[in-house]
Amino acid sequence: MKRNTKAVGDFSEAVVLAELIQAGYKVSLPFGEDQRYDLILDNKGVLSRVQVKTGRLRNGAILFNCYSVHADREERLRTYRGAVAFFGVYCPGIAGAYLIPVEEVPSTCNASIRFTPSKNGQYSRVKWTRRYLISNKSASGLQSPDSRDAQGI
Repeated sequence: MKRNTKAVGDFSEAVVLAELIQAGYKVSLPFGEDQRYDLILDNKGVLSRVQVKTGRLRNGAILFNCYSVHADREERLRTYRGAVAFFGVYCPGIAGAYLIPVEEVPSTCNASIRFTPSKNGQYSRVKWTRRYLISNKSASGLQSPDSRDAQGI
């Protein structure tokens, strides 16, 4: 049976939206399907674009794509840098959703956040899930990167 990627993405978007609202954020939805972002986050009057991604569990980490694939004449990867401020990530099978600044992940490959220690015991430069968990943040405590540049609206 073929996987319905639209339904999977819609569910992830709904979970991230619900988690943001529950944490006290004001969230708006863009009109239409052809935007480079899925949600608009209002943090004390600063608007930030959020691209929602569905994560995959791999070896104690949640992996997600930091790019989109657009097929016109040829398949090419398109970065979200400059287009969004955050990735909202939901991973089926893991409770909660995550809000990750776009500058903290690679621009055209997969990113990961860890929820269990790695087998080699590395801790430096590890991006831990608890840091990005939306329910651990409050609307008053979010540091928005878009106050410095054009990432906001």
